[in-house]
Amino acid sequence: MGKRLYVGNLSFNSTEASLTSAFEQDGRKVSSVSIVTDRDTGRSRGFAFVEMASDGDATAAIKALNGVEIDGRALRVNEAEERKPRTGGGGGGGGNRGRW
Repeated sequence: MGKRLYVGNLSFNSTEASLTSAFEQDGRKVSSVSIVTDRDTGRSRGFAFVEMASDGDATAAIKALNGVEIDGRALRVNEAEERKPRTGGGGGGGGNRGRW
């Protein structure tokens, strides 16, 4: 089973193809690359997720690419953390609504 990597400090000019090429260096296998984009503008949000084919490839990619400059930016590469479930929250304020 592969590992999902978080790639931060990504240049807005980076593409999924350029990331795939960088992560496949030295014979590593990439399962998928997904650059996260803003839902309104479609512009990159400056980070991506790369799914590596094996744990060994993931470890090697972290060692090889963390801190390496690609497209003018030094990447931050580490193992992605599972997204924590969101709790209800929101709203609030209730109460007086301007009444004294």
